[in-house]
Amino acid sequence: MASEIHMKGPVCLIKNSGEQLEVYQEALDILSAIQNPVVVVAIVGFYHTGKSYLMNKLAGKQKGFSLGSTVQSHTKGIWMWCMPHPQKPEHTLVLLDTEGLKDMQKGDNQNDCWIFALAVLLSSTFIYNSIGTINQQALDQLHYLTEQTDLIKSKSSPQQSDVDNSANFVGFFPVFVWTLRDFSLDLEINGISITPDEYLETSLALRKGTDENTKKFNMPRLCIRKLFPKRKCFIFDRPGDRRQLSKLESIQEDQLNKEFVEQVAEFTSYIFSYSDVKTLSGGIRVNGPRLKSLVQTYVSAICSRDLAFEESAVLTLAQIKNSAAVQKAIAYYEEQMNQKIHMPTETLQELLDMHRTFEREAIEVFMKNSFKDVDQQFQEELGAQLEAKRDAFVKKNMDMSSAHCSDLLEGLFGHLEEEVKQGTFYKPGGYYLFLQRKQELKKKYIQIAGKGLQAEVMLRKYFESKEDLADTLLKMDQSLTEKEKQIEVERIKAEAAEAANRALAEMQKKHELLMEQKEQSYQEHMKQLTEKMEQERKELMAEQQRIISLKLQEQERLLKEGFQNESLQLRQEIEKIKNMPPPSPCSIL
Repeated sequence: MASEIHMKGPVCLIKNSGEQLEVYQEALDILSAIQNPVVVVAIVGFYHTGKSYLMNKLAGKQKGFSLGSTVQSHTKGIWMWCMPHPQKPEHTLVLLDTEGLKDMQKGDNQNDCWIFALAVLLSSTFIYNSIGTINQQALDQLHYLTEQTDLIKSKSSPQQSDVDNSANFVGFFPVFVWTLRDFSLDLEINGISITPDEYLETSLALRKGTDENTKKFNMPRLCIRKLFPKRKCFIFDRPGDRRQLSKLESIQEDQLNKEFVEQVAEFTSYIFSYSDVKTLSGGIRVNGPRLKSLVQTYVSAICSRDLAFEESAVLTLAQIKNSAAVQKAIAYYEEQMNQKIHMPTETLQELLDMHRTFEREAIEVFMKNSFKDVDQQFQEELGAQLEAKRDAFVKKNMDMSSAHCSDLLEGLFGHLEEEVKQGTFYKPGGYYLFLQRKQELKKKYIQIAGKGLQAEVMLRKYFESKEDLADTLLKMDQSLTEKEKQIEVERIKAEAAEAANRALAEMQKKHELLMEQKEQSYQEHMKQLTEKMEQERKELMAEQQRIISLKLQEQERLLKEGFQNESLQLRQEIEKIKNMPPPSPCSIL
């Protein structure tokens, strides 16, 4: 399946039976095929508030997500619709429509929290859809869902242990869009017209005072303001009369309220233009496979009631993806070595030079596909596997050379051995005649190309295996005196000792080359790790600046509203974030 996804309609991503959540494999397979960055837009709201209609409009379709026209809630769980982003090339738009909250058939508030939590955690833009105005009841309901969603937690790093958790939330929480359906009031305060955004901010304004009623009034507003510092509001007139509402899938736009149609167009334009790629803490951009892993991680945590998320979903995702990154890098290395190296090589250096090239490229593959490799655990694993693969190729290279040389020697010296068996050299002067033929064949063997680095070793071993034959011919040659025979024996011993010394020197050279290569490998790992850590540091600093900027905006709002203490508390929190030490490269291997 290509990365460019064209789904004809939505599929169920997460089924909700009321007691358990189940992830659908068909949806996971679709996500696995999306290599583009994903822009994830999720909508949550009470049932029959028009959520699915808005999502169908974002999909550019009249039908798709089930609208429902009875008092029964239609969408159960979370449904997904993926398509090429209409305004961002090489991006995929993922729409998530959720079942209605407060469905009387469920009777379980915790079940609503599951759906709410998943929508927040999975999306880059989170739409909260409600009917009518922003009133205390609406704020209390939103606050309840946010507060009760114990799933929405991020394991703080030791560097952030004394920083308010909302700083972590801002790092991965989505943009918050509140859509108000069937809005019938005039947008004005004290006779002055205001925008929907100003209406939202006015609704979130705090009251001064320390009594319990004031605290109760401020609590949901503070919570929403802290968790969703980047927020937007849209209002929608009633689309038509009651009979039209049940037939929105078939009614043409020119039959609907003109203001409603224009408001929907403004809403879709904003979502397309300002919804960003789903990004995790640390600036990690999410594609289809990463979104798939997030879905599985969150649903698994809910189903196991492991709501504390002892390891954050980001780290869980990192474990999966880093393991895959190691395998991808190793597969690349093996493919390149098998395709580009013609074994046997003439020298070990030739093989190691190729190894270094493909090792460097394999590390690059790992760096590109990995993230949050805590303590460089997976990079160490990669280094160990690359070293093992290198050793395996060195052995394979030697074995191929040995086998090839053995076949050459058997072919070249086979006739000479046959002549010895036939008694050709059992005569006066036969020994030197044998040596002459042996030298001629040796010279011919040396001249043959492509034998590999075991050429001399195999020749020496072959001659050693035939020492008894040569010794017999020497002893039986009557033309030689005993003194001449003794001199020849000493010459043979000296030649053997010289060959042994060469073999020892060759082994020492091989050891030095491998040690040198190991050091170069370490330096390459460190070089690429340092570069990646520096890039990640820049990304984290940029994220930190974004969080600070959002909190500064909120602090200014509090200051304008006259809440000096709350503004001061937020300022102190901002200073703590600023003073967090930046990440630095760690030693590896």
